[in-house]
Amino acid sequence: MHHSRITLHVNGRPRELEVDHRWTLLRTLRDELDLTGAKRGCDRGECGACTVLLDGKPVYSCQLLALQVGDRAVQTVESLGSVDHLHPVQAAFLAMDGGQCGFCTPGFLMSAKALLDTNPAPTDADIRDALSGNICRCNAYGRILASVREAARLLSEA
Repeated sequence: MHHSRITLHVNGRPRELEVDHRWTLLRTLRDELDLTGAKRGCDRGECGACTVLLDGKPVYSCQLLALQVGDRAVQTVESLGSVDHLHPVQAAFLAMDGGQCGFCTPGFLMSAKALLDTNPAPTDADIRDALSGNICRCNAYGRILASVREAARLLSEA
């Protein structure tokens, strides 16, 4: 097996670790850094459950090798807020019941955050487009859409 020592910049902190050249970013985040918010769903880049932000843009972490990340900033759902101080996107999903079973929620949260970081007043079409790479198995799309609208409102008041 081939291994390399790398530094990943995750949630604002450099994390130095040894990785197998075959490890995906998802595997590395979950199994090596104990950041389990990104979920292992399809492992084919189809469901969006593993979505993280790479330099502020949503990516499927199951489709990227950890070695490919380089010096780019990785942001996982764990960086959004805490139990005592939820990020507005988290608060909105909680208030509007956008989470349902919760399996897909971290990916939706990260895609919604990326959208709202660049477009603070999205239309419903903008929201649908930004979340099109995320699949909800519970079919909570109406609640998810309402959650993103509510997050936009909360952020506009902040």
